[in-house]
Amino acid sequence: MQTLKLVILFSWLTVFSCAQRPKEGDAAKLNWMTLDEVTAKLQTEKRPVLIDLYTDWCGWCRVMDKRTYANQQVVDYAGTKFYPVKINAESKKSFTWKGKEYRFNESARTNDFAIWLTGGQLSYPTTVFIPVDGDPQAIPGFLAPNEIELLMKYFGEGHFGKTPFEKWQREFKSTWK
Repeated sequence: MQTLKLVILFSWLTVFSCAQRPKEGDAAKLNWMTLDEVTAKLQTEKRPVLIDLYTDWCGWCRVMDKRTYANQQVVDYAGTKFYPVKINAESKKSFTWKGKEYRFNESARTNDFAIWLTGGQLSYPTTVFIPVDGDPQAIPGFLAPNEIELLMKYFGEGHFGKTPFEKWQREFKSTWK
């Protein structure tokens, strides 16, 4: 009888622990928004905007999707502190931001919105932060979760424009992996 109770208890514990654990291959998902959705949201709640600027052919962009933008800490923080947007820099569709329309630039083979976001310094992936009532701040290259944490918290906690970045970086302690 005691053995049967232990078997039943062990079975329930196993079922419970498996039900709580994400399946292999399941990753956290960031709720990416469109620029139109962000424009509407900004009317009711001001937040900085985080833009993942990518291209279809960029291998490091895919790595960043799998390692960084699927990291639970990144997903949770971005979802509460930012309006996250994913923009294909080579998109042929028009984008409208703050009343200005950006179109595909045939000579550059890139959308003018990507050119504007990066100040013409195109590189992929590029993470762009647009502070509330501020200009885009483009950070080129792959960022691991612990590297993007520094930047996300700098912009997400309102330090941009108030605390010199060098001071913030020197004093910052990363907690994300």
